[in-house]
Amino acid sequence: MSQPTASLSIKSIIIWLVIAISGGAMLLSTLITNYLQHAEVKNQLLQGARSIADMVATSARPILAVPPTDINEELAQSDRLSILLNGLDSFPNVLNAHIYTVTGSDTPEMQALFSKSTTTAVESRIGDMARFFTPRLNEHDKIIEVIRPVNLEDKTLGYVYVRLSAKSFYEYIANTRMVQLATVMLIIIAAFMVALKYGQKLSNPIQDITLMLQKVARTRDYSLRFSATHVREYNQMLDSVNVLLARVEEYIVKQQQAEKQLQTLNSRLEEEVHQRTVALKSANDELIQTLEKLHQFQRQIVENEKMASLGDMVAGVAHEVNTPIGLGITASTMMLDRLAVIDQQFKDKTLKASSMQRFIDESRENLNIIYRNLDRAAELISSFKQVAVDQSSEEAREVNVRQLIEETLMSLRPRLKKVSHTVSIDCPETLNVNCKAGPVNQILINLIMNSLLHAFETVENGKIDVIARLTDDQKLKIIYRDNGSGIPESIKSRIFDPFVTTKRGQGGSGLGMHLVFNLVTQALGGNIKLESEEGNGVEYTLTFPVTLKKS
Repeated sequence: MSQPTASLSIKSIIIWLVIAISGGAMLLSTLITNYLQHAEVKNQLLQGARSIADMVATSARPILAVPPTDINEELAQSDRLSILLNGLDSFPNVLNAHIYTVTGSDTPEMQALFSKSTTTAVESRIGDMARFFTPRLNEHDKIIEVIRPVNLEDKTLGYVYVRLSAKSFYEYIANTRMVQLATVMLIIIAAFMVALKYGQKLSNPIQDITLMLQKVARTRDYSLRFSATHVREYNQMLDSVNVLLARVEEYIVKQQQAEKQLQTLNSRLEEEVHQRTVALKSANDELIQTLEKLHQFQRQIVENEKMASLGDMVAGVAHEVNTPIGLGITASTMMLDRLAVIDQQFKDKTLKASSMQRFIDESRENLNIIYRNLDRAAELISSFKQVAVDQSSEEAREVNVRQLIEETLMSLRPRLKKVSHTVSIDCPETLNVNCKAGPVNQILINLIMNSLLHAFETVENGKIDVIARLTDDQKLKIIYRDNGSGIPESIKSRIFDPFVTTKRGQGGSGLGMHLVFNLVTQALGGNIKLESEEGNGVEYTLTFPVTLKKS
């Protein structure tokens, strides 16, 4: 069968990949930098225009603060304002400026104006004054216009209008873009030269390898071997190909030897088949009896395994409860001692207000300690009680799935406190269903203990995720995942079989996952699926039917 002709080579792929990455990264960086720089320069330009307008308004305030009393003083005020505006001639970007005064009428009147010698005067902005209270950039005319009020003690005396040129901003943008474009082109050219050089080094060994493989396929001479190259990854690949050729050569030799042995064995096969058939019939009868005993023994061991896990849980919870109770006893003893001292001081009439206040503060603190620890002990006992009731009952009940998972973790808290692993729950708080809580609880306990004993044996900070969701067909789906060492490929297909364990001779019975499989498929009427790669953790997906309840 002919293969389609490839249009790309390794060298061309590397060249285009390097050019695309370097050019794209540089272009993106240029666009972001250009945008940020231009925004900053534009903001500074607008702020500068506002600052100039505010400066003129500040300078005009004392002139406008004294109202004219006759026509001569009014002319003198206009002249002073004109002199003030003429001072803007030293600002190269300022093109025009107006000063308006607020008289008795509602409409401001223009009192003075300024226009640079190279610029024509602009008409009054009184009718469109509200637009320019915030500096505005006119991109078409490349100018900035701003109006600022002249205020004195909450009174507006007038307004200052300033019109500035923004040509320097647009010249800066044009120059920046030319420099950035030239930089991008130089980087792309340099990337092309580097990619061209190293692409040739990477493609030449591939061509040599292809020619050698074609020769091996044509001549079937599997004794040929590849020589080393200057690329480490190629050498690793060639070592693997050399090993493959050696194994193929060895396989061919063994195949020739096997064909000779096969001819000898065929002559004796019929006789051995007859003997084996007679022996097999006898063994089948014995095997049936053994299997019946084995199933009975297996059921007994599974029950013992459940009781053993419950016993470990009882011991752990008892030890966990001792801690808050001990703290409560200590706090109550301290209160009794302090109470005896206060009582004696009261009888001796030596009780001071400071001593009484200190006793009240200490009593409040000790009572808080007693309350917190007794509440903690009650919470532990309540969770353990619910878990124990669920494990001893096969009846379905209405449960909150998230609360059921948290109660299971609470019962395992003594074991989890000894390690630095974390368990996270992803489940809606309003997910209420009707199901058998006992099997679900036992399944989660076995999965978590399996992770602690096997998956995290060489992991210091392991992570366990428990995800619960309701499927579209009214089934509860629980995903259990850890990031441990995974399951070896040799036992992956037999993980749910009884007595399969990697801790043979170290206390492992090999019944934990078998118990999980039986609980999922028989007690819950569902199914379980395993996904795992050695070194990459495991993921169990449990799906079983439930009855949905409203939250």
